[in-house]
Amino acid sequence: MVPELVQEEFEVYIAKDETRLRHALKKFSGSIVFASINEGMKENAWEEWLRLVMVDAEITALDIGIIASRADENLRQKYLGQPRIRCGYTVLKADAAAAAGQLAELLTSVNAKGRRKYIRALTDKETNITVNFPMHGTFINGAIKDISVAGFSCSFAEDPDLAKNKLFEDIQIRLQSQILKSEGIVFGARMDANEKIYVILFTRQISPDVQTRIRKYIQSSLQNRMDSVLKGNSRN
Repeated sequence: MVPELVQEEFEVYIAKDETRLRHALKKFSGSIVFASINEGMKENAWEEWLRLVMVDAEITALDIGIIASRADENLRQKYLGQPRIRCGYTVLKADAAAAAGQLAELLTSVNAKGRRKYIRALTDKETNITVNFPMHGTFINGAIKDISVAGFSCSFAEDPDLAKNKLFEDIQIRLQSQILKSEGIVFGARMDANEKIYVILFTRQISPDVQTRIRKYIQSSLQNRMDSVLKGNSRN
């Protein structure tokens, strides 16, 4: 069975170059941007950035929220009166853990999670992202296509004909330099062109440490992809 994972998961990115972000938003309809107005640019520069975003017809279905490090009722009233700023004005607590909790609550309140229960990273173009299954006294090696804390999909050079619902108790997952061990059940398989893709779900025996390390890998992988998008915008 899939383990009960109570931690909320959101697809979140950090962007430090506001100009590149504005261009990248044209590719990602339905985004939510939280502008940290006490960081980086001065307030008048933030106002100009927000104005450009709001009037750009190529940026669609965008919602904006304001986060600040200190309370300022005048700023709060000014920003909340603008269109597209539908995600509030939030003063973050100084404690990092408390601030993270605030942001999680805020993301939940604006339905940022969407329909997907778990965030996954696509790994089929990554190197050293593999899996080993114990079979017949040895291990068979497969390439991981994507991974989340609920499970992963993989393929093999030669089809091992894994039976649905088969339990593997000693799966070894390589995420670049990390080797993780867990157990999983074959949920099923599908054909992608001429390639057979197996879907494996982790059991309840997956350890919190493995979950944390998978989440950190996913976060890093997604941020790296977004950084590539932002760098591409600077060249174009």
